[in-house]
Amino acid sequence: MDRSENASYVYAVCRPFDTAPIDGLIGVGGHPVHFVVEGDLAAAVSTVPLDEFDEGALHAKLEDLRWLEEVARAHHGVVDEVALQVVTVPLRLATVYRGDQRVRQVLREHGETFDATLTELLGRVELGLKVYAEAIPRAAPPAPDTSTDESPGKAYLRRRREQRERRDDTWNKAARLCDRADEVVSGLARARVRHRIQNAALSTASGENVMNNAYLVDQGLVSDFFAAAEELNAQAPKGTRVEVSGPWAPYSFATVNTTEAGT
Repeated sequence: MDRSENASYVYAVCRPFDTAPIDGLIGVGGHPVHFVVEGDLAAAVSTVPLDEFDEGALHAKLEDLRWLEEVARAHHGVVDEVALQVVTVPLRLATVYRGDQRVRQVLREHGETFDATLTELLGRVELGLKVYAEAIPRAAPPAPDTSTDESPGKAYLRRRREQRERRDDTWNKAARLCDRADEVVSGLARARVRHRIQNAALSTASGENVMNNAYLVDQGLVSDFFAAAEELNAQAPKGTRVEVSGPWAPYSFATVNTTEAGT
């Protein structure tokens, strides 16, 4: 393979539109963004060195968290800018093809699917809703209590039992809150996707994430969704809370998968 060959990194698919408001948009690796148009579809694309984005290179680089963070930030930045202009189907991170002609071919091959997805997403955004439960720390050895005859060992076991009971109570409350929150906001949404709960070690949020859902919501109902989430949080039992985020480009509901890295 000619290592100097270029590839096309694709961020998203949309309808053709006047791109003047986002002229000069920069994507991954500092590469400018252009649009590849095929019929009623357009793809937001950057020309990138193939040797940096072929299958072998991606396999290695996806293990580099700093590189992955930089690419993800640039990728989402482009998608967000395009989504401000026109309904957009975001593609997976590091969706790469061997040139713009191949991108046009993909738009033709998957035209019906892209068209249906764009129609479904028109006038809608993604909102996130998370529920957290208070993290209950493990019991530490209690200080000696001279006011009782309780031994240090018994005192430790008592504290462990009390903490376990607190944890069970908090998690039961959180579980009921999850059910209630999903019931309320689902009435305002067109669709829902359940994501994996966030790893506490990788999150800056306090507490333990127990629900992590995404909802596809009509733009006209976004304020109602936020109001419902705020009311749920205000009524949340002690030790639990509800957080809402967005609106975002509808990543969770763009199910078109056409990745062919380096091909």
